[in-house]
Amino acid sequence: MSEAFPETIHVGRPNIGDREAFLKLAGEMFDRRWLSNNGPLLQAFEQRMAAYLGVRHCVAMCNGTIALEIAIRALGLEGEVIVPSYTFIATAHALHWQGITPVFADIDPDTHNLDPGAVRRMITPRTSGIIGVHLWGRGAPVEALQAIADEHGLQLMFDAAHALGCSYGGRMIGGFGRAEVLSFHATKFFNTFEGGAVVTNDDELAETMRLMRNFGFAGFDNVIHPGTNGKMIEVCAAMGLVNLDYIDTVIEANRRNWLAYRDALAGIPGLRLMPYDEAERNNWQYVILEVDPDCRATRDEIVAELHRHNVLARKYFWPGCHRMKPYRDLQPHAGLVLPHTETVAARVIVMPTGTTLDPGQVGRISAIVGSACG
Repeated sequence: MSEAFPETIHVGRPNIGDREAFLKLAGEMFDRRWLSNNGPLLQAFEQRMAAYLGVRHCVAMCNGTIALEIAIRALGLEGEVIVPSYTFIATAHALHWQGITPVFADIDPDTHNLDPGAVRRMITPRTSGIIGVHLWGRGAPVEALQAIADEHGLQLMFDAAHALGCSYGGRMIGGFGRAEVLSFHATKFFNTFEGGAVVTNDDELAETMRLMRNFGFAGFDNVIHPGTNGKMIEVCAAMGLVNLDYIDTVIEANRRNWLAYRDALAGIPGLRLMPYDEAERNNWQYVILEVDPDCRATRDEIVAELHRHNVLARKYFWPGCHRMKPYRDLQPHAGLVLPHTETVAARVIVMPTGTTLDPGQVGRISAIVGSACG
């Protein structure tokens, strides 16, 4: 039996790049006394991020949720918008917060991404758009969703919070649909302390979102659009610039850990480590275990044993947005059309990874899983 780790190991522990480089940029920021309002660090970060993703525009925001809300409003979404229930709650909240009804469609049980057939079944005369989610950094079915959107005159955007640095069909995620939304929260493999962005190739949409994130100001004393305060501040942009220089190191650490999990967990009946497509670019950010019914331990028993050893593995995205109170109250029977969502949500464990973890620790964590499974 493995002993408990002396310090808690958890999912989403922040990856931090070169501290001295960050402090240098922060010092320059203080010298300029320019802390917010589209400063030079923000402008540099947006340019570098857009170039990294191969898109025309990166509109950085204070966080990913505000980025979702601004993208949704800029696209004119209203009425009903189809989304997966198997996603972080912010995807649904960004709609509901603006008086739009999230309509939950089921997922493909193999990929965990939206099932295009399920999306078709949920379209009504009130549907104005679709938000696909590139879950775990694996691309959603872009072509099928775009075909549905085109056929029904719907807007298509993507929640790409998991997918920075990933590709789909050999093309970097970031330029699909009308816009894609990124999260740079501290728990993401790439962070700006807190932050997010909308990336797009649509010039007019980008300009609208730049207005919206700064109260609609176009120059001094000239408000030309309804807006809010969604700006990213300079110190967050500094962290982003430093972590862009560090991003390949983090991705390699994630890949090394994923391979270590694969080797250490091989042969445990009833466990499936969700694979990555090696033909694509991946950030290897999520180590996803699925616990099948024939496993000798349940998903919850495995998680409890890991927690007992100070390994805070997580049950993402259990129990699904549709079973969270706000949406359970609004749509009490949504689960009837979400069988795959409910099955997957009851099986998944997200394991720790990142630069603070090494393959030896991965081996110990895997031994705890093996012990739980008998």
